[in-house]
Amino acid sequence: MLDIKFLRENPDIVKENIKKKFQDHKIPLVDEVIELDKEARAIQAEADQLRSEKNVISKQIGAFMAKGDKEGAEEAKKKVAENAARLAQLEEKKPIVDEKVRKIMLTIPNIIDDSVPIGKDDSENVEVTKYGDPVVPDFEIPYHTDIMEKLAGIDMAAAGRVAGNGFYYLLGDVARLHSAVLSYARDFMINKGFTYVIPPFMIRSDVVTGVMSFDEMDEMMYKIEGEDLFLIGTSEHSMIGRFKGEMVDESSLPLTLTSYSPCFRKEKGAHGKEERGVYRIHQFEKQEMIVICKPEESMDWFNKMWSYTVELFRSLDIPVRTLECCSGDLADLKVKSFDVEAWSPRQKKYFEVGSCSNLGDAQARRLQIRVKGEDGNKYLAHTLNNTVVAPPRMLIAFLENNLNADGSVNIPEVLRPYMGGLEKIVPKN
Repeated sequence: MLDIKFLRENPDIVKENIKKKFQDHKIPLVDEVIELDKEARAIQAEADQLRSEKNVISKQIGAFMAKGDKEGAEEAKKKVAENAARLAQLEEKKPIVDEKVRKIMLTIPNIIDDSVPIGKDDSENVEVTKYGDPVVPDFEIPYHTDIMEKLAGIDMAAAGRVAGNGFYYLLGDVARLHSAVLSYARDFMINKGFTYVIPPFMIRSDVVTGVMSFDEMDEMMYKIEGEDLFLIGTSEHSMIGRFKGEMVDESSLPLTLTSYSPCFRKEKGAHGKEERGVYRIHQFEKQEMIVICKPEESMDWFNKMWSYTVELFRSLDIPVRTLECCSGDLADLKVKSFDVEAWSPRQKKYFEVGSCSNLGDAQARRLQIRVKGEDGNKYLAHTLNNTVVAPPRMLIAFLENNLNADGSVNIPEVLRPYMGGLEKIVPKN
């Protein structure tokens, strides 16, 4: 969410930013919120004036009574009553106008970084760098669920009967591989100096609106019926929510955290053939990284964070590339975002396995996460998040890139301690 003062003083910049995000229907909201803000400030000014007058008139009443001027005292009392009635009207109206301002401000997108490429949607995202040599083997690579079935590692039919489409049972060595990847990612981030956290898997509505846009909430979140609770779509939500309303001491920054959680997503809409299986599902697990830092440090942390994901995937023998998200593909709270994509030798192309985002002070403003500087000044923190690894989608890339012609799957050396020393998973069927 933008600072209303910034919007008030820079409406043309805000409108141009909306154009860059191809959300022209929101342009009129800028003028609308400016008028509402003007009304809110006028109400506040009048209310403050009435309160000030009340103190002055109260002293006058005392003076009139001391002089025996009952008529003057009664006139003053009448004025106090009129002011009180008007003040009551203003105090009733002010929160209504404030709420209108807040709702509009929640829908106006954050100012994107100057370096972000301009484009309408993800088809115009820009490749930054490739890491590792993408290889297409001389044997056919089956669909990922077929690989898992030959390893006796998945049962989607039973999951469909139990929970419906978008769910799965992972079994045996594949289930163990899933857990091994998460454990390796946890230790990988701890070795980078991050603090490991297991957060709540449900959050209240005021945290939801603090960390994401309304459109994202509707697309993603499952609500618990009858309660003010939502299942998290990513642990970023509850991790950032932890600092809601907090005053963070500047000396403690940056806060570098890595969290494990299950994630729950609606995943609305139709999906293509390659997004079946365990690619786009309602329930999965993820290792995330979160950074809360000073504003001047956020871009440095942004570059460190996505590079950690690249490093992890390369340690597992998976070629990856980074894509910069264009303006139209950025969620409204984001200043800048990179996707990390893994190579699929089956599809002969890359697909998304993680996303790194710098949200500037947008989440901090919504949640009032402030920093107290050494000089006593207070300011809003910057927040960033990034996927370390999110199996089972990541398992698709892992299985395809480590598959042998006989159907066995190699276990990279760094993962073997988490697999009981196993060097290879072999077909069971």
